[in-house]
Amino acid sequence: MSITTRLTELLGLQHPILLAPMDLIADARLAGAVSRAGGLGLIGGGYGDAAWLARELDAAGRTRVGVGFITWSMARKPGLLEMVLERRPPAVMLSFGEVRPHADRIRQAGARLICQVQTLEQAREALGAGAEVLVAQGAEAGGHGVSRGTFALVPAVVDLARGAVPVVAAGGVADGRGLAAALMLGADGVLVGSRFYATQEAAGAQAAKERMVAASGDQTIRSILFDIARRNVWPVPYTGRVLRNAFSERWRGREAELLQHQEAEAARYAAAREAGDFDTAGVIAGEAVDLIGDIPPAAEVVERIAREAEALIAGASNRYRVERP
Repeated sequence: MSITTRLTELLGLQHPILLAPMDLIADARLAGAVSRAGGLGLIGGGYGDAAWLARELDAAGRTRVGVGFITWSMARKPGLLEMVLERRPPAVMLSFGEVRPHADRIRQAGARLICQVQTLEQAREALGAGAEVLVAQGAEAGGHGVSRGTFALVPAVVDLARGAVPVVAAGGVADGRGLAAALMLGADGVLVGSRFYATQEAAGAQAAKERMVAASGDQTIRSILFDIARRNVWPVPYTGRVLRNAFSERWRGREAELLQHQEAEAARYAAAREAGDFDTAGVIAGEAVDLIGDIPPAAEVVERIAREAEALIAGASNRYRVERP
């Protein structure tokens, strides 16, 4: 048994599950594992390290993987998109920036254009630019986003799209319950980040993965603190969700003061990242860490999510009774 949706049909997938293109975490090894398991792996184009991206695309070989970009950063290095499109990926995902300047090139190259949005206005703009898949990302997600919750945003984007394109839910999805719920909200699949971060193939440090396993969603925070420390402040209105640690507790609510000490704190932060000191360096993770209890192979995560969702959908009529008046 498998769940067939417009997303699986459009992208040629066995399961309606996409890997979030997490910067430096979603490399060829992780993206390839997700794709081989029946989902679609998206390599994280991140902030535009051309050498890293070329290496990972080469490493992916013939495995069918896409690429996801932080759009406002990629726009500063237009050669990056051309380099990716030359390799004929099945899909390119754009997040956090203006879609229209890049949309035609992506579609003309034969790649499906996936656009991640956090508001209805962004969804309208993406549809107007020719998006072929919309990812509605709620604020529960790890990493950068805005403020709307997944549960309300997804059906609102579904209603806005009016069936024109598949909608994918992102933010707070880590098991089959999330996929089943997303389908009930009208979505055609899910995009999953934190759950895939805590897998054997993910490029993150083992200590970071172990922190995610031990953490609760109550221990996450949305902030710009870690962007300040990385000298990488994002445009408004984006903030990032990470696990709270000693660094965030020291500077929380003191962002202006941190900016005054940015040079020294950035050096300390960089050294901490290099040393794997996650009391200072941030672990990007979403509220779904409550649902993460192990560090399995990525293929096992795909299979679990699909199997659990299939069982929930198949058993729904036995679990609930609808009484007519």
